[in-house]
Amino acid sequence: MKDLTDKINEFRDERNWRQFHNSKDLALSLSLEASELLENFQWLSAEEGAEKNRENIKDELADVFIYGLMMADDLDIDMNEAILNKLKKNAEKYPSK
Repeated sequence: MKDLTDKINEFRDERNWRQFHNSKDLALSLSLEASELLENFQWLSAEEGAEKNRENIKDELADVFIYGLMMADDLDIDMNEAILNKLKKNAEKYPSK
């Protein structure tokens, strides 16, 4: 993930956008992009939405991940570690049968 985060930050820095990327605004943008992802399924079944809007879903999902990685970087959160810790918590909360 470090390579991806570095590429994202390079793209951002080339455009002088760092000034707009604080934790609050990144969280807001992440939420907006997640809503745009959800729009691909509005009034459709899951299957219809995925079939009809596959390319846009890929783009919006990428935007969600980009903002998430930028936010993690801004807050100095290691996402590999955070995900593994969350999976452990989920396993304790929801044990398999």
